[in-house]
Amino acid sequence: MEQEPKTLQEAIVYFSNPVNCRTYVVARRWPNGVTCPRCGSANILFLEKYNRWECREKHDARQFTLKTGTVMEDSPIAVSKWLTAMWQIVNCKNGISSYEVHRAIGITQKSAWFMDHRIRLAFHGAAHEQFSGEVEADESFIGGKARNMHADVRARKITGTGGKDKTAVMGILERGKDGKHSRVRTKVIPNRKKSAIQAEVRKHVQAGSSLYSDALGGHPNPANGGHLKTGQ
Repeated sequence: MEQEPKTLQEAIVYFSNPVNCRTYVVARRWPNGVTCPRCGSANILFLEKYNRWECREKHDARQFTLKTGTVMEDSPIAVSKWLTAMWQIVNCKNGISSYEVHRAIGITQKSAWFMDHRIRLAFHGAAHEQFSGEVEADESFIGGKARNMHADVRARKITGTGGKDKTAVMGILERGKDGKHSRVRTKVIPNRKKSAIQAEVRKHVQAGSSLYSDALGGHPNPANGGHLKTGQ
């Protein structure tokens, strides 16, 4: 597998070569050999002149490219720019705005915004693997502080105390293991009731895991055989 570019400049130079783009995507999307994204057949032919493949099986739309079946499909933006934008989003620890993407790869801010949303949607769809081992879970309310608001805004938005008029958000963290970094997921939840919290834990935490939480008591044992440790 090709080595990942280490800097943005390296990424721009590397992905500017169509052959590098093809090699990079094929190694990650089809590690066991290219197959047709429509029928799954490995009986395919590479059309080098057109930088695409053709499936030899009998079905409609037999030709396909690196974009087919991905978030890049139906986009006129070049694969090189898509891959550079993906590299930026993955490697920027503090997040990256569409303005930064548009300046770095030379596209409009509107196109960068479109790409950013598609890429993040793809990442969200791929994050279905359940956490395991030692897992932390907690929830909180998100919203502006009343004392920081102008009087008329405060009167309009703040109609109660505590969590009223704020959004409940839950965070689940898998502690790093086997030399890997910790992973975290956040989710807006309808409320802090036991049923809502337990549903999210069961969805994201594997059976048999050790769950660390506060003392609310709303967090469930992930599944039979799991461990619940509160207040740690």
